[in-house]
Amino acid sequence: MTSTHTPTELIPLMLAGIALTGFLCQWLAWRVRLPAILFLLISGLMLGPVSGLLNPDALLGNLLFPLISLAVAIILFEGSLTLNLQEIRNQRNVVRSLISVGAMASWVVTALATQLLFAPGWPIAILFGALTVVTGPTVIVPMLRTVRPNATISNILRWEGILIDPIGALLVVMVYEYLLASSTANGIGQGLLAFVEIIGIGSACGLAGGWLLGTWLRKQWIPEYLANLAALAVVLVTFSLSNYLAHESGLLAITLMGMWLANQRDLHLAEILNFKEHLTVVLISGLFVLLAARLTLPELLSLGWKAIVLLIAMQLLARPLSILLASWRSKLRWQEKALLAWIAPRGIVAAAVSALFAIKLEEAGVENASLLVPLTFSVIFGTVILQSATARPLARWLGVVEPPPHGILILGANIVARAIARELRKHNVQVLLADSSHDNIRAARMDGLTTFFGNPASDYAEARLDLTGLGSLLALSPDARSNAVASMWFQEEFGAQKVYRLQTSTESQQSSKHRHSEEFSGQLLFADHLTWGKFASLLSQGGQVRSTRLSEEFTFEDYQKRNGSDAMCLMCIEQDGKVTPLVSGSSMAPKAGQIVISLCNKAMLDRLAGERDRSTSTSQTS
Repeated sequence: MTSTHTPTELIPLMLAGIALTGFLCQWLAWRVRLPAILFLLISGLMLGPVSGLLNPDALLGNLLFPLISLAVAIILFEGSLTLNLQEIRNQRNVVRSLISVGAMASWVVTALATQLLFAPGWPIAILFGALTVVTGPTVIVPMLRTVRPNATISNILRWEGILIDPIGALLVVMVYEYLLASSTANGIGQGLLAFVEIIGIGSACGLAGGWLLGTWLRKQWIPEYLANLAALAVVLVTFSLSNYLAHESGLLAITLMGMWLANQRDLHLAEILNFKEHLTVVLISGLFVLLAARLTLPELLSLGWKAIVLLIAMQLLARPLSILLASWRSKLRWQEKALLAWIAPRGIVAAAVSALFAIKLEEAGVENASLLVPLTFSVIFGTVILQSATARPLARWLGVVEPPPHGILILGANIVARAIARELRKHNVQVLLADSSHDNIRAARMDGLTTFFGNPASDYAEARLDLTGLGSLLALSPDARSNAVASMWFQEEFGAQKVYRLQTSTESQQSSKHRHSEEFSGQLLFADHLTWGKFASLLSQGGQVRSTRLSEEFTFEDYQKRNGSDAMCLMCIEQDGKVTPLVSGSSMAPKAGQIVISLCNKAMLDRLAGERDRSTSTSQTS
């Protein structure tokens, strides 16, 4: 793309426009439940080649590719921080095969198809095949958020997407070095030397950066409010230094650094991970707009129908062969293999690396190097659009979609927790009770309830507690401290608005200056005067947790008039299975078709029993 300098006074306006465009694309993706990359790419095309409003080269000049590289490093580090080895312990062999044998199969098929269709010469075809083995967290994570496949598929795709980025870059550098030295007798040796340098220097820099940051955090040499800045600085220095010492080794260094930190048991990285997640959304939004805006329509249109055939070959030949080889003799079901074989969108690393190496190869006089960028973006557009539109329906058809997170994790398996859980289970609400009391767990199991024996807010539970389908927490322990700790622990998982706790008798007698802050300890359940002790006492006196389905003929107002103070509303179940607990200080207005769950005292139960007896007697007499 030709570049002219953007007037200085317009640069802030252009950057602000990119930020606004990124936000609107992310918001639209959230509304229509499609990956944001789809809208970001379309916006970049509209702002760049279609309208000519945005010229990234003119806007940022020589800073464009350095800024893109640093942004990719931050995105990849955020993804690698989530790679805890415990998550993939059952599918480790599949992931290992996917980024080795599977990547090789995809590379070979793609290179062969590219040469047969476009005849750019084997060197460019092989380089393009190496470029497109990468998927990456920038496209995988948003797609997983939309598709919501089961945990096995999600973990495999996420691990592959993060680990394959440095591997793809490594393959590209090897081919690139060979191309530059191919005129000499030492072309293969030059490529192998580049391979050894990248592995050695990238590994050394990554592990050194992880050790350094981990030591700072572990020994508390930096204050908490500077932890995010320290992490960002170390990431950028590690990436830049590694790249300076060995070209394109920074991606490997950052991946190893993140994995090192993620698997240290004595490090708490939640705040850093939150900061990186928010920063990643901003960077992804800007990067895709900028890179798409660099394209020209003649470049894309010149590919013609051959680009579609290449996409079909990659989608129906290269990816299925890769999954077939990687999952050989694994315990994956055929439905899971089928979805894995369908989802492999290409993303920001392929786009950035193709643009960078195309410029270098053109300067070196390599023939047909200009094909790299339009070919890569045609694959990115094709895989993102096709898979965004079809992956969710396919996952549903295959039966590998994670259930909606309407289920409830309950802290405690005591008399109160069991009473509520039994009633929820009657209406097919997924419930999991967690308790450290063996007697409580045994009683819950006798009631047919699903249980977890142990503290859910522990390192043991973090590795073993399956939260699939669960979306909220009810802390129903008689111990206020346990409720507060669990509430704080699961706010990160479920969100602050999905964490609730039942007040204990001790809390109700404390003044506000001695209570836990509701901002961190969860929303207060039910009514102010209903403590765990009073709830348990009403149950022991013959009270019960009951449910009532409302209708057009029997509304919530009718329910309240009939039962009065004898029934205390606890929560309602909506028609889609979502449970909404009553929060202290608020009110409920359930509608027809919804189910009201209430705590009924013995007087009400006796009255209902008497009404049933009279109704039975009348019907028998008549």
